[in-house]
Parts: sequence; C-alpha cells; structure tokens
Amino acid sequence: MITQTNPLPATAAGTWTLGDLPVRRIGLGTMRLAQTGAAFHPDAAPRDRDQAIGVLRRAVELGVNHVDTAAFYFSATRSANELINRALSPYRDDLVIVTKVGPGRDLAGAWLPHATPAQLRGQVEENLRQLGRDHLDVVNLRVLGDAPVAERFGALAELRERGLIRHLGLSNIRAHQLAEARAIAPVVCVQNPFGLGAATPEQEELLRACGEQGVAFVPFYSIAGSGRDKGAGLPEPEALRALAESRGVSTAQLRIAWTLHQGPHVLAIPGTGDPAHLEANVAAAGLRLSGDELAVLDCLHRAVAS
Repeated sequence: MITQTNPLPATAAGTWTLGDLPVRRIGLGTMRLAQTGAAFHPDAAPRDRDQAIGVLRRAVELGVNHVDTAAFYFSATRSANELINRALSPYRDDLVIVTKVGPGRDLAGAWLPHATPAQLRGQVEENLRQLGRDHLDVVNLRVLGDAPVAERFGALAELRERGLIRHLGLSNIRAHQLAEARAIAPVVCVQNPFGLGAATPEQEELLRACGEQGVAFVPFYSIAGSGRDKGAGLPEPEALRALAESRGVSTAQLRIAWTLHQGPHVLAIPGTGDPAHLEANVAAAGLRLSGDELAVLDCLHRAVAS
C-alpha cells in the first residue's frame, strides 16, 4: 500500500525548477477536463462543469502546483483554460500554469495547420484572455514532424522579451530541434510522449540528454501509453498486474511511479477529470520502487517497447 504522512501528497516526489519556478514533480494535465471519453473526439460528452472545477481545486489542495493546459483543449461547451480560470483564479503565487501553442482548432473542433510565427502571438494572447492573466508562466512550442523550429521559437522568444511569457519549452520534438531552440533562447522543459512500454530509443536518449542539460523532461501519455489520446484501455501485461497486486496499488500508479523514477528532472502530468483518479495519481508520488521492482518494470518496458 502507498503510505503518506505529508499533508500535501504531491510533495512526496520532490520538486524541480522550471527556470525560476519550483514545481512538484507530480502535476495535472487538463486535456480530459473539457470532455469525457477520448480526447478531441467530436461526439464526446462535455464533462460536468462542477466536477471539473472540483478536480482542479482538489489538485491544488493535494499540493499540485504544476498545471498543464492549452487553448485547444476544448469541447462544444467546455474549455480547459476557462475552467482553470474559474476554479483557481485569483491564482496562488506558487501555481505554475504551462500552456502550449503551435496547433489550433476551429470552432467546430477541426485541427488547423501549424501556426505561422505571425499567428503565434494571437495564440499566446488567446491563452492570456482565457486564463485571465497578464503573462504566461511557461509556453511550449508544439512541433509537428521534423520541421525547423528556429523561426517559430524565435517569435516566442520575442514575446518573452516583451514580458508576455516568462519561460519557454518545447513539445513533441526530436533532439536536433532542442539544440536548434536552445541556440535562440533558454528551454526549461521538453514535453514528449513517453511511458512504460511506450518509448522509442530516440525518446529515451532525449530524456537522458535533457537531464544532462538541466532541462525538465515532461512525459505525456505516461498512463495511456500506446493508447495516447484515446486513453488507457488495452489489457495490462501480466507482470505489471502481478506487481500492482503485490503492492496493493493500481497499474496506473505503478506507471506513474516508474516514470518518476527515470530521473529527478522527469515530471509527470497525468491527465484526468475524475476525482478518484486524481487522488490515486497524486498518491503515486509517494510510491517507492525497490531495485528488484524497477528491474521487473524495466524488463517489461524493453519487451513491450521493442
């Protein structure tokens, strides 16, 4: 069983600093706040507003101070950014809200082409309006494919110089794109797909490189794995289920704990709109894995990912 004596369970995994902003290593992703079911599915039902607001407020009560969002996290009648504004404004001084720009969606929810440098300012301003802030703590440039990032990252660096953005990060990138961006402005985080049994050798090398360079590595889909935006749902491997049963925890909690064990610079932002899942996810910050347990999970990771 997970035991927790600290009144703020999110503190159990320690902290990392994004630029000059300390964050607990367990955070909250808000992709699923706006709707139930698969993320971005046009027929998904909007999530109950009071439930979504309650999840956000409860996360902060549990010690979470790293909230990940985007203006394109919305359903027909819900917007993650506006829910955050409603639930958490006026914002605590230690709360760090990380958003991302680059892709966009029209009012019907259809994806739009990647933003040009000129369009990125509009996306930043859209996040500012929805969140009710005069600056954004961290903005990740979301990258599609292997395209150069210098021009677009440079546009965000200019907004940083003007005070609209405090720190910059990258999302969905490759190693050469990190180097390209760091030649323009400091990068405080890289947000990439990574999870137990769902990581390429390139992603594992990027995780290590981020640690060497003092850059936070922030996996998304750490629970969903290969299910990605559809969420978890595939049968779990027998070895994972057996270990979870022996420890009295869920397989999702083991996945989060394994993620956090990948390095002190690794942050977890499991997304949920379900109050019970939130409690369990944050409790996983206090789950310590033995060397033998890590060996089992590492072996499973290599077998599934290969």
